[in-house]
Amino acid sequence: MAVLVQVYPDKQAASAAVAAKIGALIRRRNAEGRPAVLGLATGSTPLPLYAALVRLHREEGLSFREVVTFNLDEYEGLTGDRPESYRYFMEEHLFRHLDLRAGSTHVPDGIADDQPGACVAYEQAIRDAGGLDLQILGIGRTGHIGFNEPPSARESRTRRVQLDEVTRRDNASFFTRPEDVPHGAITMGVATILEARQVELLAFGSSKAAIVRRASGEVPTSACPATWLQLHPDCTFHLDPGANAAL
Repeated sequence: MAVLVQVYPDKQAASAAVAAKIGALIRRRNAEGRPAVLGLATGSTPLPLYAALVRLHREEGLSFREVVTFNLDEYEGLTGDRPESYRYFMEEHLFRHLDLRAGSTHVPDGIADDQPGACVAYEQAIRDAGGLDLQILGIGRTGHIGFNEPPSARESRTRRVQLDEVTRRDNASFFTRPEDVPHGAITMGVATILEARQVELLAFGSSKAAIVRRASGEVPTSACPATWLQLHPDCTFHLDPGANAAL
């Protein structure tokens, strides 16, 4: 197996294409009388996608009322009302702009007293929802998907991870001071991601070109977790010209 690579004129065009896929999935699931289950990502990369989904809702009447969502990850030690948290990010950029039902959105708990138990419960909640229909991913310069930093095994599940210093530096812009970036996070595992029926990875800009090349071309290994995506039967990389430059 190999990932499918699609290149677009810019990140807006790529995001619109993925939003259209999500819209088609939601309408199909609505017609079948069951919810669409989406795996969602955070950071700057999916922002144009979330803006496109909000437009589909407002301008084309796409309803998210029956949709269930699970986010990839959350920082350790941050409550959902902290502006740096991923729960806050999702509420600001997507959730509060849609007609989602209360309780239908899930983000890992970064402050759980029993973190291993919370991770097991998160996996069970995904299974109880019927599994992920479609997973959105970005990719980090370390090769992480979610916060699965290298080395991350193919069999890994939702767990607490230590963040690479490269990742902490890359995420420092979201915090008041670089030293405020947490050292740990809770993330879906590689196996959890690979069980999604459909995977759509977005990568934009020349800074992502080298890692995209590794992820799509190197032999799958825990040293570059994104290479495990080559084992997925329906995974597409959506790139702008900058991210495609090294292919």
